[in-house]
Amino acid sequence: PRKQRKMRYNAPIHRRRKMIASHLAEELMLKYNKRSVTVKKGDTVKIIRGGLKGHIGKVASVDTKKMKITMEGATIAKADKSQVARPIDPSNVIITHLDLSDPWRSKKIGEGKIKRKRKIKEKKEEKAEGEKEKKTEEKKEVEKKVEEEKIEEKIEPENERKESKKTELKKEAEEKSEMKEEKKTETKIEEKREKEKKMREEKTESNEEPEVKR
Repeated sequence: PRKQRKMRYNAPIHRRRKMIASHLAEELMLKYNKRSVTVKKGDTVKIIRGGLKGHIGKVASVDTKKMKITMEGATIAKADKSQVARPIDPSNVIITHLDLSDPWRSKKIGEGKIKRKRKIKEKKEEKAEGEKEKKTEEKKEVEKKVEEEKIEEKIEPENERKESKKTELKKEAEEKSEMKEEKKTETKIEEKREKEKKMREEKTESNEEPEVKR
């Protein structure tokens, strides 16, 4: 875009130096927790675009004014067949090895490593906490199940006792009803007997009265 090109063209040197950055290789990304770093003389670099794709070499120089870098072994032939270092854009390059001879740079890049380690520790702690929470939840669930089983075991004998009591009460009620029925039948039989006795007595009396008249 027009404005971005203008910004790059008119940028001061201290900003241009920061713009001369390229991506790190996957291993370095994971190691230092950074995606891109400013290219410095001495870094080993791999070309990923262009005619020299796949070429690996050390950075020979960094041109902050033109925002280009040169590599060892990356040359171009002139008209007189003499070889000259070919300027390469840092966006067409991946850093495979960093030159950490500068203590300030090593410290600056190492901070990302420390941050990554902290993040890894935090993630591990979070995982451990999550596992602990899961274990505690599982233990609670197991305890609840055990308590429920115990309660069920307690309830079952109580239910059995209640059922046994109910059966006993039913038996007692049946026995009482049978006794009542037996008593009723006995009373009926006695009443019948008494009636029969009375009838017999009346008959005997009726038979005796005419004999007395004679």
